[in-house]
Amino acid sequence: MATWFLIIIYLAFISLGLPDSLLGSAWPVMWPEIGASFGSAGILSMVVAGGTIVSSLASGSITHKIGAGKITLISCCLTAGALLGYSFAPSLVWLIIFAIPLGLGAGAVDATLNNYVAEHYKAHHMNWLHCFWGVGATAGPIIMSYYIADQNSWRSGYATVALIQFGLVIILFITLPLWKRVASIREADLTQTKPDDNQMDSISVEDGKKPAQKVLKIKGVKHSLVAFLFYCGVEATVGLWGASYLVGARDITAGTAAVWISLYYGGITIGRLVTGFVTLKIRNRVLILIGQLTAILGGVILVLPLPIPFSLAGLILIGLGLAPIYPGLLHETPTRFGRENSAKLMGYQMALAYTGTTFLPPIFGMLASQISIRVFPIIVLIFLLCMILSSERVNRILKKRVLKG
Repeated sequence: MATWFLIIIYLAFISLGLPDSLLGSAWPVMWPEIGASFGSAGILSMVVAGGTIVSSLASGSITHKIGAGKITLISCCLTAGALLGYSFAPSLVWLIIFAIPLGLGAGAVDATLNNYVAEHYKAHHMNWLHCFWGVGATAGPIIMSYYIADQNSWRSGYATVALIQFGLVIILFITLPLWKRVASIREADLTQTKPDDNQMDSISVEDGKKPAQKVLKIKGVKHSLVAFLFYCGVEATVGLWGASYLVGARDITAGTAAVWISLYYGGITIGRLVTGFVTLKIRNRVLILIGQLTAILGGVILVLPLPIPFSLAGLILIGLGLAPIYPGLLHETPTRFGRENSAKLMGYQMALAYTGTTFLPPIFGMLASQISIRVFPIIVLIFLLCMILSSERVNRILKKRVLKG
């Protein structure tokens, strides 16, 4: 039952990834039709991001009150309704209105599902979970491009994705009683088997206690949040500005640059698929560190004045290196800070992750416009170093905690 139920969670993460890439692929034909300016996409993106941050922060408390199953069902209803609203929206104002529930639903389901898998499944499932998000993010533009090319209708693209989301809502409603039942089964399985070898070496001393009243005061939490901020910041910055750097600083054609950025994202998705198998043999902590060092190596290659093929290889190395970090850090949350604090902390971590995605790329854009796009490799390397320093600081705090215990 637990395995079949996991498939439903995977489907939920595919549907979570579907809307994330729709706006970018549809916007070239959307903005003239609704009478908006080209730059209005940034407003929509910010509204969605704001909603995800708010709902992520609140998800922990709500999950404790109504349960993971209900919050996932409600969140998917919000996103499905918002996407259907997009397909009928006559103007930018209506798109902004529908962007609010879209962001609220996406943030809540993201944090809730991550926490549920972190608590009840092993590390390789977390990697595959985020691999399936990549499947959804890849499928979204494919669906949209089909309707734009065949019918010249972005509205049909949004309506189709909305129908897929409503299909998931029906599945979630039917399987709602299974959430607590599967959690109980997994709880029994995990207590009867030896601890997951892929977990951290130590279990948090907070385990078995009541949730901390002020989780931000738990040692290591703030450094963990900083690590999430810079991880998502660097992932989004490379994805948004990598092609511009290749074109503006390395004189590569726009078409070729787009292909290499797609390979960067492909490296993240395929890397997570492979990492899911690797975690069966190697601990999460080791994989996270290997990923960070691999990404830093790619950043160093970008900084050095090497021939163009090395720069392209550097981008792919960054993608492959980033692959295990995010799902690995998420999965370590209950182990690092206690399962009783996990739901609330997962929401905080997701909120900081969305903050990094939302604000660090625009900050770099303003910096590049004032200086030069050539600072791209340096900024990327700085982000990567900040991430590994924060992450390793958490590990040192946990080691001290174990020694004292």
